[in-house]
Amino acid sequence: MKQLHKGARWIFRIKVYSSLLFILIFSLSFILPITMNASKSLDNFGLKISLFSVFIIGITILIGEIYSQLAYKNWKYELTSNGLKLERGIIWKKYSAIPFERVQNIDIKRGILARIIGFSTLNIQTAGYHYTGNSGAISEGYIPAVSIEEAEKIRDFLVKKIGKRQGL
Repeated sequence: MKQLHKGARWIFRIKVYSSLLFILIFSLSFILPITMNASKSLDNFGLKISLFSVFIIGITILIGEIYSQLAYKNWKYELTSNGLKLERGIIWKKYSAIPFERVQNIDIKRGILARIIGFSTLNIQTAGYHYTGNSGAISEGYIPAVSIEEAEKIRDFLVKKIGKRQGL
């Protein structure tokens, strides 16, 4: 099975950092008032907040790096003679097999980050599948980061398979 483009780590980092930022802001809204009431002097309060902030930022970076490495390592794909196989997940593994007969359309997407780093996102749309996750509609054959050349090869291969099926 093939590994994703190394730039996928940035996608995973941004995903976890945005989630952790929300959790940090939410938790600080509860912790700061308690700390302010318990603080005897402003000097102690400033030191406590500074140390707490450094600790939280360090934990956030550590969790982000661990998550991005594990997510990258555990995301694989393979084109077989029958279809596309996907394997992903850190704690809960998900295995998908998409037969070529169900493939309807292949989209290649390159956002700003993808263009800077040099990768593409593939959305392989299939008959009868539509999933709306936290970030909107996701196709069944979603591959978050492959090299630009690999994305073009996969699209050309799948278009030929679709064309043969339709008698073109």
